[in-house]
Amino acid sequence: MAAGDIETFQRDGIWFNRIEGESRTLGSSFASEAEAIKVGRSAAATRQVQHTVRTEEGPSTDAHVYALHPRDLIS
Repeated sequence: MAAGDIETFQRDGIWFNRIEGESRTLGSSFASEAEAIKVGRSAAATRQVQHTVRTEEGPSTDAHVYALHPRDLIS
């Protein structure tokens, strides 16, 4: 990930989003992975940066779903 990219991650069963290179989380926490991903993707699209999803165990096995750059998703 490059500085400025958005990362959705889990800590102790709670989901968060953050901007790579910053220690603070972006916005509030989420009880569900799906809601955190939705907000993370939206933030990445707005900033025109990449979005990745990580679990406590490491990168998501569904990484290919999020591999597209948000700019590629805007028609």
